[in-house]
Amino acid sequence: RHDKALVLKRVIYDRVVATLGVSHEDTLGSAVSVAETLIKLKLYEEAKSFARDQLSAARKLLGPDHHITTLLSHHLTQSLLCNAGRTRDDLLEAETIRQDVVQRMRRVQHPGTVSAEGALSIVREDLAA
Repeated sequence: RHDKALVLKRVIYDRVVATLGVSHEDTLGSAVSVAETLIKLKLYEEAKSFARDQLSAARKLLGPDHHITTLLSHHLTQSLLCNAGRTRDDLLEAETIRQDVVQRMRRVQHPGTVSAEGALSIVREDLAA
């Protein structure tokens, strides 16, 4: 089921890119959907590469506080953490990204702050192990 969804989401993403270009909020929103599906399919290396590229674009276009940027940050950390071949550098990168997200969420009193703090503590536990 997710295989078919990925095919469709890639088609949609490609069409949005062709229509609006890579530097558009709707393109980045479509990228969130592709990254999420890659993770559901456990295609962590592809998800990591894709999310990292899209996150860079989102930070430049939308800024670090935008909800799309936050979602891409989440998907990048998921791809780093769920990969069976993860390295200490992957954990450190995930910790850095999650710490940044938590700080931003605290500043704006985001309702998901507690969940983000929990996710950060899990990364820190993995680093301490």
